[in-house]
Amino acid sequence: MQVRDFMITKVFTVKPSNTVKELLDILNSNRIGGVPVVDDKDHLVGMISDGDVLRYLAPKPLGIAGLAGLVYIIEEEELEDVIQEKLDTPVKDIMTKRNLLYVSPDEAFDKAVRLLSQHHFKKLPVVNGAGRVIGLLSRGDIIHNISKKIISS
Repeated sequence: MQVRDFMITKVFTVKPSNTVKELLDILNSNRIGGVPVVDDKDHLVGMISDGDVLRYLAPKPLGIAGLAGLVYIIEEEELEDVIQEKLDTPVKDIMTKRNLLYVSPDEAFDKAVRLLSQHHFKKLPVVNGAGRVIGLLSRGDIIHNISKKIISS
């Protein structure tokens, strides 16, 4: 079995210049948790997930002398203002861009599953020989396809 037998080909992507707000619109309207970031030729330049966005939008802890732990000191209105300001940030500022892992459509399926499980990724882009993103492998899709293709036969 090869990656092409399990990958999804309807891939939502964003450009590095897209804003966090635009990314959130794509994630929410398509009920997905992450997307590849591609250049104008659909070459993979990064990955961005809902976890990346949450870490970016979360208020940063402030240390206070004399206390053993860290506390958050922020009013609800201030939090909304901070988040509003951060929504205009380009995706390129918070995306994962180093040590990107991807597979080719001809890759052995078991190798892709090992990559996903060893690196704790939820999604793995599928890139063709020209470097274009042509598909995506997600843990959920793999489980769905395993039950559909393997268990039912």
